[in-house]
Order: sequence, then structure tokens, then C-alpha cells
Amino acid sequence: MIPAFATDHLSDAHLTALVGLFGGILLGLAARLGRFCTLGAIEDLLYGGSSLRMRTWGMAIGLSILGSFSLIAFGWLDPVQSQYLAVRWMPMASILGGLMFGYGMALSGMCGYGAIARLGGGDLRSFVIVLVMGVSTYVVLTGPLAPLRDAVFHQEEITSHTAQGLAQQLSAITGLSVPAVGLIIGTLILAFSAKSREVIATPSSIGWAALVALAVISGWAGTSYIARTGFDAVPVVSHSFSAPLGETILWTMTGSLRPLSFAVGSVAGVWFGAFIGSLLKGHFRWEACDDPRELRRQIIGAAIMGAGAVIAMGCTVGQGLSAFSLLAVSAPVTFVAILVGAAIGLRQLIEGFRRAA
Repeated sequence: MIPAFATDHLSDAHLTALVGLFGGILLGLAARLGRFCTLGAIEDLLYGGSSLRMRTWGMAIGLSILGSFSLIAFGWLDPVQSQYLAVRWMPMASILGGLMFGYGMALSGMCGYGAIARLGGGDLRSFVIVLVMGVSTYVVLTGPLAPLRDAVFHQEEITSHTAQGLAQQLSAITGLSVPAVGLIIGTLILAFSAKSREVIATPSSIGWAALVALAVISGWAGTSYIARTGFDAVPVVSHSFSAPLGETILWTMTGSLRPLSFAVGSVAGVWFGAFIGSLLKGHFRWEACDDPRELRRQIIGAAIMGAGAVIAMGCTVGQGLSAFSLLAVSAPVTFVAILVGAAIGLRQLIEGFRRAA
């Protein structure tokens, strides 16, 4: 999977970062060229009369599930090694964290992934969101608010042999193998999302969904391979853009003291892919915030997003794609909560909370 010359001259940390960089570039290109964006998909669905971008997200989920469970079927990925299936699920954490993230995303006008992609296009407003969200995640994850978060939502590792995944649970009920259950569910989600005149009229949406799915699958495949064959303790992960923002900021400041990681490569990849995409499309331009009220709203939203992502153990990409690709129980609940939170935030911004006459 990884060329021998690379493994001979690069450490496991470098290889892991390169895996993240590869998938991040794909995600950055999808954001800038394919307009792949969660908040944009929600806005189109609620206020634009179009479900195309939401269906593209659904197709990306379906294809990610098919790819991930194909890896599991061939023995190339052990899903239990992922944090999404190794930590006991807390329903209230998924709901509250998802609502917070979605609401903060609406206030900011973008999620962490979208902020990195916009930064690649020259939007300096997103740079503030990246910084605030990255700091916010670490304040709640390991900083001053960590004891409170741990007291209310203590993350407990699973000690039993049954992973907290929908596929594992359905496998125990139906008698089908775990990969078979995953492949069936992935196919159903893909078919439901693709069954639309909008998708048929815009076949490129399928290609962008496939590119996003490839990014997620490459993360699982690459880190799993390095964890099996390498000498260092490498976590099996795929893309997420909440805590990795804070980790990237820390590495940027203290790189000589911290090893490279998948997160750093992933964040850098999204920025670089979005930068290339904006140049190809001719959309790169420097932008700044002229309205202090807008900047204040974006800072508050980014802070809420960071805290919500830590509570929910993931963001729109972390839970909405990576965790979903393994059919973690938390994924659909968190994803729906994010959508509801975003809808509430958008209604506040667009319509206000006044009762309709």
C-alpha cells in the first residue's frame, strides 16, 4: 500500500501525516470545486429549494460506508481500534454537542472544515474562526473546562468484545456478518441519496461524493496499515476538523517538541487543496470582515462549535462522515442534532425568533 522507499526513509509519524495530507487535499478540492459544504447543503435544503448538496453528502456517506466495510471484509481495518467504537456512547453528549456545533456553525457561517477551505481561497475571516475553534476545543478537551466536561460526560472505554456499532448490533440480531450488514446499509443510503432528478441532471455530484469518500477511506486504510506494520503506536483515524485544529496550532508553535500527526497533515491538506481549487476556478481573493458585529458573531459561533465538537466527539466530518463510515451508533444521532442546531441558528439569523403573523 505504501511504497518501500517511503517506509525506509520516513518515520511512522511522517507517513501518517502524508496519509492525512492526501485525503485532506481531496477534501479541499471537493470544497472549492465541488461546493461540498454542510451548512451550504442545509441552507439550500431549507431556503434554496434544492436538495442536491444534501444528497451529495448522503452519497458520500453511503460510499464511505461501502469502502470502509470493504476494508473490514478483507481484514485491512479493525473498526474497534477507532475511538468512535472504542468509547461508550453517551446519547445526551451526542445530542447536546451536536446541537451546540450546529448552532455555532450557523452563527459562524461555516464549520471547521469549511473555514480551512475558505482560508485556502483567501478568506481571512475564516482564519479567525480556525484559531478560535482550535483554542476552544482544547479549552474543553484538556484545558480549564476539561474537568467539568469529564464530570458531566465522562468518556468510558468499552471493555466488552461487542463494539458499539450499528453493524455489530444488527449482525448479532440477524446472523449476517458485520461486513455484509455494513455493505447493505451503505448501498441503501447511496441508492436513496442518488435517487433524484437533481442528481441525474448533475452527475458531477456523484464524482465529488466519491472523492470525499475516498478521502475518508484512505484515512482508515492508511493509518490502519501503518499501525499494523509500523513500530510506533499510531492511532487508527480518519478525518475530523475540531480537535485537529487545536493540534495543528500546537504543532505549528512547538513542532520541534511534537511529532507530526494525521491531524496536522489533514488540516494542511484541506488548506492546500482548497488553495489549488480556488486558483483553478479563479476564485482566490483576499477578504476581510468589515462589520464588527459579524466578526463578534463568528467568534462566538466558533467558540460554541469547538466546545460542542468535543462533547459530541466529532464535527460534521468527524461524526458525519468518518464515524458514519463505520456505522458508529453516535453518528446518525449527532448528525441529526447538528442539522437541527444549524436550522435553529439559520432561522435566528434569517427570520428571527418572532412568531409568524
